[in-house]
Amino acid sequence: MTFDYNPLYRRARAASEQELQSIPWLELLSDEHRMRAAAAMRVGDAKRGDYLCRVGKPVTYWFGLIDGLLKMSNDEGAPVSITFAGLAPGGWFGEGTVLKHEPYRYNILALRDSVVAGIPVESFDWLLNNSIAFNRFVMSQLNERLGQFIGALETDRLTSPEDRVARSLASLFHPKLYPNVGQILRITQSELANLAGLSRQRVNEALAVLQEKGWIQLVYGGVQVIDLSKLRNPA
Repeated sequence: MTFDYNPLYRRARAASEQELQSIPWLELLSDEHRMRAAAAMRVGDAKRGDYLCRVGKPVTYWFGLIDGLLKMSNDEGAPVSITFAGLAPGGWFGEGTVLKHEPYRYNILALRDSVVAGIPVESFDWLLNNSIAFNRFVMSQLNERLGQFIGALETDRLTSPEDRVARSLASLFHPKLYPNVGQILRITQSELANLAGLSRQRVNEALAVLQEKGWIQLVYGGVQVIDLSKLRNPA
């Protein structure tokens, strides 16, 4: 198994105690399984523009985001550019690919400097074979991710900038997929424009409309959710 194609692996280090405490699924495991997972855990500092995963590359790790913002999208060479999901702090992703041991069918791009954790495929497989709690977590992840992707397809068909921005924000405030976000998401208008597939100006206008409706509150460096249900179903 080679990591040469990704410099992030060469910058990897052991996880600190604080970083381990921020990983939601570790606390679900037995002491033995948690210690084994923690020992296998690696953490890397991804720079803005770094790719964690590339289409066609072999799967090596199951990844999670400790801090920052990532984007999951199709290959740059595809006829139409599609953003499958924005990935916020606390989220773990790619379990379907790891389960099947198949090459990546998507790219994961760091939209800003980010702290990323991962466990090797071998450790993922071992936990899957030995931990009922881990199995339940992975099953829940797959179920929630399916719903997220269906929502992403619906968002891609929306023509209203306000609706697109509302749905994009709502997906990042998913309490199960991204439990470490809380009520305030640290995100710039440029980053949100990248995820929503809109210009920064259109995003700026859409955010103003959503704030006027009372669904969000713009705060310094981010967005606070006031009414998540409205963001999820803006029509």
